Amino acid sequence: MQPKKPEAIGGIVHVYQKFNPTEFPSPTQEPPDLVSGAFEHAMAYGRFRELTEEELARAVRIDPSQIAGLGPSIDMLRQMLEERKRKILETYSTEGLDKKALQRFEKASKRANPPGKWKNEFHKAVQSKQIYLLEQLWYRTDRDSPDFATAVLHTMESLVDLGGIEELLDKYEFTGRERVDVPEALELKKILEQIDELLRQLEEAAKTAQIGLIDMEALSEFIPEGNLNDLQELREQISNLVKEAAERQGLERDEQGYYQLTPKAYKAFQSRLLQRIFSHMEAGRSGRHDGRIVGDGSVELPSTKTYEFGDSVSNLDATQSIVNALLKRPNEKPLRLRSEDLEVYRTKNTPRCATVVVMDMSGSMRYDGQYMNVKRMALALQGLITREYPGDFLRFVEMYSFAKLTRPGEVIDLLPKPVTIHHPVVRLKADMSDPKVSEMDIPPHFTNIQHAIRLARQNLINTDTPNKQIILITDGLPTAHFEGEMLYLLYPPDPRTEQETMREAMLCQKDGITINIFLVPSWSQSEEDIRFAHRLAEQTKGRVFFTAGNDLDRFVLWDYVDRKREIL
Repeated sequence: MQPKKPEAIGGIVHVYQKFNPTEFPSPTQEPPDLVSGAFEHAMAYGRFRELTEEELARAVRIDPSQIAGLGPSIDMLRQMLEERKRKILETYSTEGLDKKALQRFEKASKRANPPGKWKNEFHKAVQSKQIYLLEQLWYRTDRDSPDFATAVLHTMESLVDLGGIEELLDKYEFTGRERVDVPEALELKKILEQIDELLRQLEEAAKTAQIGLIDMEALSEFIPEGNLNDLQELREQISNLVKEAAERQGLERDEQGYYQLTPKAYKAFQSRLLQRIFSHMEAGRSGRHDGRIVGDGSVELPSTKTYEFGDSVSNLDATQSIVNALLKRPNEKPLRLRSEDLEVYRTKNTPRCATVVVMDMSGSMRYDGQYMNVKRMALALQGLITREYPGDFLRFVEMYSFAKLTRPGEVIDLLPKPVTIHHPVVRLKADMSDPKVSEMDIPPHFTNIQHAIRLARQNLINTDTPNKQIILITDGLPTAHFEGEMLYLLYPPDPRTEQETMREAMLCQKDGITINIFLVPSWSQSEEDIRFAHRLAEQTKGRVFFTAGNDLDRFVLWDYVDRKREIL
């Protein structure tokens, strides 16, 4: 009888040759923040779609310390590239290359034989060395004079080469002796610029661990295959780490490769926004809002806090206070409650506040990415109200040449409207009662504050609360308005549009609705934009806030929390 083999303890042990637990992040380590990057990408580009390698890399933020020691040294790769660049500069000479390029351009222009009606324009373009003039001439002569058009095309190509040589001599200093002609020099320029771009990518990857930013195909032309394979393996390891973290944070990917944001991801993003927005605010002593309160009083919340001087004893949690005293002084007889034993229920004011946020999505909001700041504010505001003030009324209105209600889930998809008219003076009108005319026929990039205020007022007028406000976020004067069913699009801004907008503000004032304006900066903003904002706010006893754009979410929410019960 053979002795019984001892049972294996722990089952099968798998050995991974290239896994180092001291260097790769532990499964219990806090995962990188993937949700914020994905939301920022969505706010910039609209609906989620399959990301390119570079877009995915920029959307994902990983601490470089998490991948320290893995794969080939980025410094080593940079040294290889810099050595290749140094050899090129020390091998070749560019002496007299600018003169050669100029001679090629002059010869190409002389070979052209412009017809009489094009002669002056051609000579003007050649003498000024303006590619856009030659390009215009080529388009105009392509059908009438094909031979001359071909000569113009060759002249353009030689002018482009001349510009490339001048740029090469400005950017790089060659110290070698081997002479090159113009085509060879332009090829060297492409190689040097590619090396510079790869060096930039490697430098950024070293700082941010964004390995996906590196153009692996371009890098393969300069780096030995072995080192490149190690880098590719590192890239795949990071990709797996990102996928696991994405699942934990609520990012899901469907069969087509589109990212889907689950409610868990929305909640995580809004939580991070609120944490950032309120990180510099001083904590309130009692957790209540200051100021006159219009409403029904306060309600007790399930959570409690330590009693502070000034808190009402009517909110005392007697049971927990006695338990605290027993835990601190179990042998005390008779038991006496002290101030440090007391706990009171946190309270929240019950009066509701009705708010409509008007978000300017006209063409000018594309400037400096202001539309992203507007959407970031809207998501944070929604998160605040959902978490802290669930009884409050909140609506969002998208404003452009028209105005329409937008569900909170659609805010992230909003984009500024494309500019379809570039003429400096626009005077258009459209009869929107005509069944042949639809919104699709109207240039969308104008600013219809009147229609937005009207839609906001219609949503606020029937809310059962005296606290009603419109938060208008815009960058300047209105450029569109309705007169009955007739829509007017007027640029530069016309007094007629302001008059109709102010008439709508007067109706808000009669209905007890305050308009608070957040004026974001714009390249075209003038003193008149500021004066209009003051006049509109003054009409409803509201306020004007001047913002720098990037802190718009913080500005709006500070105002909401501090003044939501005291509309001035």
